Amino acid sequence: MNRIQTAFEQKQNLLNIYFTAGYPALADTLPVARALVAAGADMLEIGMPFSDPIADGPVIQHSSTLALANGMNLKTLFGQLGALRTALPDTPVLLMGYLNPVLQFGVENFCREAAAAGVDGVILPDLPVAEYEEEYADTFRRHGLRPVFLITPQTSEARIRHLDSISEAFLYLVSGPGTTGGAGPADTTVQDDYFRRIEAMDLKTPRLIGFGIADKASYQRACVHADGAIIGSALIQALEGASDAPAAAAAFVASIKN
Repeated sequence: MNRIQTAFEQKQNLLNIYFTAGYPALADTLPVARALVAAGADMLEIGMPFSDPIADGPVIQHSSTLALANGMNLKTLFGQLGALRTALPDTPVLLMGYLNPVLQFGVENFCREAAAAGVDGVILPDLPVAEYEEEYADTFRRHGLRPVFLITPQTSEARIRHLDSISEAFLYLVSGPGTTGGAGPADTTVQDDYFRRIEAMDLKTPRLIGFGIADKASYQRACVHADGAIIGSALIQALEGASDAPAAAAAFVASIKN
């Protein structure tokens, strides 16, 4: 059993927090990670900065731009993550980013370094599922890295069931159209129908809802329909301009969980 599976078996209403590696400052990655978990985050999703993210809104795009300017890259990130498991032995940790930097680093090298750092899973929104299965699945499995696949309101039932059949982590339910950080709909009827449709499919894989989850109310509402929620842009906003990034991160999580 891996840390992701253990978390879903032992806890309800999981809070998965996304933050950008190397933001606000290059050396903030591990201090922010420790502060988030100490304050109550159940899972961490560490963003690998990329210049052309296709799923991220302006808030996370801005944090990635600053992190890259700070000098963050995959080699630096893996160097920082060397102390990850000493500080956080039990917390599930995923890397979230895009395929281009992984290909440039080398898929085998990436998986090896991630596994050595204690990373549990990877979210690559622009990695086609067929390409993953045909070219990379064996490499990911050999290194114990579990991919997370995204579902949107437009995803067909056949595709959802296929993703469910190959998933070993959780399914990422994108709450609606658009990129990260968008406001939730004023009328949630259509969104709730989408969540209930997924619930009725009785999938084997746990589900976390992301995109548009920004505060305690939206987190609690997501937990009604799934096993928890993912928050990213709202945390990044809380870190912007903070004189003490770990303290700001902890205060944000406390506002959600307490």
